[in-house]
Amino acid sequence: MFLKDINYNEPVFRPPGEARSAILQATLGCSWNKCAFCEMYSSKKFKSRSFDVLKSEIETLAKSYKGVKKIFLADGNAFVLSANKLIPILNEINNKFGRLQRVSSYALPKDILIKSDSELKQLRELGLKLLYIGIETGDDELLKKINKGETFNSTVDGVLKAHNAGIDTSIMIINGLGGKKYSRQHALKSSEIINKVNPKFLSTLTLSLPYGEDHYQEKFNGEYKQQSIVALFEELKIFIENLNVENVIYRSDHISNNLILKGTLSKDKDELVRLLNSAIENTSKDKFPSAPGIL
Repeated sequence: MFLKDINYNEPVFRPPGEARSAILQATLGCSWNKCAFCEMYSSKKFKSRSFDVLKSEIETLAKSYKGVKKIFLADGNAFVLSANKLIPILNEINNKFGRLQRVSSYALPKDILIKSDSELKQLRELGLKLLYIGIETGDDELLKKINKGETFNSTVDGVLKAHNAGIDTSIMIINGLGGKKYSRQHALKSSEIINKVNPKFLSTLTLSLPYGEDHYQEKFNGEYKQQSIVALFEELKIFIENLNVENVIYRSDHISNNLILKGTLSKDKDELVRLLNSAIENTSKDKFPSAPGIL
């Protein structure tokens, strides 16, 4: 929902789980904005927005979204803001909206690591209870090739630091991120990192190529060969087979995905693998030679 009294700087993105949330653009764009696979904020220059502007927008949102239970702080990684900037925003949200289920935001692991334990706990007490973190892969080689700006260890440290402060995480992995050459190591290292952090939510998206394979290859620091849909299913199967987590809500239902999967890990692990085996068996490689290149 877009309101005439709020000048949203488009495009605006939010996770599927925030479909019923009020959206407050605390920042514009992404502070990193260098990942090879991401075109979301290519039209924007990163900027933090003034508290005076946000204060007015919070009041407008509170009047328009009466009874709303969730607030999402946009854009790409609003959690990059310092605790000193986030605390007044959260206080104003609480003053205007009253009792909320949660406030959430996209975040990079480095955004968490720059905050102290006490700052994170204070943010949690003020209602910031969930961070969406696109870690994309657990493989250090692939993280370098996509220019993610993170490592296996920095990601684990950041996610666990959030958990220790009582902040839940929703982690995203990108199926097909490394193409044929890096597929197996991507799957195995991604399952390894998820096993280390055991997030509350886990989702897998499929690599989208809105500008085509050649465009992605230009930004990818290695050899990229697009996979067939069957190969993507096989990679996802390896990933799920090697997960050893408890009570993780798993979703693979993004528009980019070729197969909808939902369950709780580890309870539904065998059923998810069964569905993938069925998809592999029933999908014709000749009919579907490659993954779709649209978002």
